[in-house]
Amino acid sequence: MGKNHRGLLISFEGPEGSGKSTQAEIVYKWLLKKGYETILTWEPGGTELGKLVRDILLNRGLFIAPKAEMLLYGADRAQHVEEVIYPALKNGKIVLCDRFIDSSLAYQAYARGLDINFVEQINILASGGLIPDLTLLFDLPIEEGFKRKKRGDFDRIERESLEFHKAVREGYLAVARNNPHRVKLIDASRPLESVAEAAISAVDEFLKGWDGDAEAD
Repeated sequence: MGKNHRGLLISFEGPEGSGKSTQAEIVYKWLLKKGYETILTWEPGGTELGKLVRDILLNRGLFIAPKAEMLLYGADRAQHVEEVIYPALKNGKIVLCDRFIDSSLAYQAYARGLDINFVEQINILASGGLIPDLTLLFDLPIEEGFKRKKRGDFDRIERESLEFHKAVREGYLAVARNNPHRVKLIDASRPLESVAEAAISAVDEFLKGWDGDAEAD
């Protein structure tokens, strides 16, 4: 299954502590069992260059101006798309990406306060206009998300104020409202197993249409 299909990009988004990375791994293993050629990748840090950029972005002792931060994320994304995502899509694979363009909108536009048109322009330049076919947005109250994390391990972004992270969540919810056909909102405050069932169900339902389109080509 999936060998002769056009590629498919599914992004996993959510505020801190939403469990999106865990869910991405669960969906990845499920897809492999179903016979789909699938890769799991992430931003920032999905390439060798990206790892270096990630070290800068998450450095707890470093001040990074908002525009510089956005451009660093853009550099990571440009390399990621060129080196990992586009080649996989070209070969007909399903690409699962832990964070993509919507993270920039939520964190840099809504939370940092950068002009949304600037952020969208950088997204377009960095991704070549690539938009996920499906986005799973794992949503939960910010306070609950941080209860799941160990404060001593917090990176530069995680150490931002509660107001900042609430703005991130509002940004994500705005993205969901503006893209109802692409973004599937999932209640991440439920037990892990229930969240996984919802995530797999959303992907399974989407794949039914995707398989049908591919077979019709």
